[in-house]
Amino acid sequence: MKNIAILISGSGSNMAAIVKTAQRDAWAEKLGARVAVVISNKADAKGLIFARDHGIATEVLDHKAFASREDFDTALAELIDRFDRPGEPVLVVLAGFMRILTPGFVSRYTGRLVNIHPSLLPAFTGLHTHQRAIDAGCQFVGVTVHQVTAELDNGLILAQAVVPLLPGDTADALAARVLTQEHVIYPRAIAELLLK
Repeated sequence: MKNIAILISGSGSNMAAIVKTAQRDAWAEKLGARVAVVISNKADAKGLIFARDHGIATEVLDHKAFASREDFDTALAELIDRFDRPGEPVLVVLAGFMRILTPGFVSRYTGRLVNIHPSLLPAFTGLHTHQRAIDAGCQFVGVTVHQVTAELDNGLILAQAVVPLLPGDTADALAARVLTQEHVIYPRAIAELLLK
């Protein structure tokens, strides 16, 4: 059984979409994979409640309790590695995990660390993507699932979806439409990755 560790910081809507898809599509039977743990750096992350309600182990690792980013990432890796199995390394999925990971952490999980970003990468890396797209006069925006590298939002693209930018769109309205596509393509991209 391949274990998936999902990292969140808040509501975990992408995590919930992945969990629901994994259960609906019987990933355990068909792909030999399961969401084994949801880890948050915030104890009050609402996504932890969803995970517990769906029978998934949860862990909290408060980044504020560590003296450095490196110390936090070391502890996080040790926590994730409890779900690692010989010959079936854990897949680490970032789903609204609001921490920039150190190069050491990223290299430890090379090829098995994925993220979702609310733009059509390589456009609009970083934060405030929707407002930046509106300000730039884009006609469409989107979402990208990618492998994580040490360079922010720069890894191999695994999947993308396009969303039109409508007249009068606000950043919030656009974000809501993009989010519906995130919930579709993230589980699909993970399933395809598990098949490789």
